[in-house]
Amino acid sequence: MTDIQAKNKRQTGKVISNKMDKTITVFIERLIKHPLYGKYIKKSTKLHAHDEKNQVNIGDIVTIEQCKPISKLKCWELIEIHTKK
Repeated sequence: MTDIQAKNKRQTGKVISNKMDKTITVFIERLIKHPLYGKYIKKSTKLHAHDEKNQVNIGDIVTIEQCKPISKLKCWELIEIHTKK
């Protein structure tokens, strides 16, 4: 791994769509603690990622990494697949 790759952000999430060609939609959910009340709140994000070989299916857990913009919405790419369904 080079220095440039180490600085890029990585996220792990669940694939919720693979209908587009070479593109997947990844759902990332995280817990945020409320600053005043201390209650944990679920926050979620949907990100579009580049899947060159169309190898991922819905329900898979994947790791994606930030990269240069590929299209208007895609600036993430698939790094590895943790679990396949």
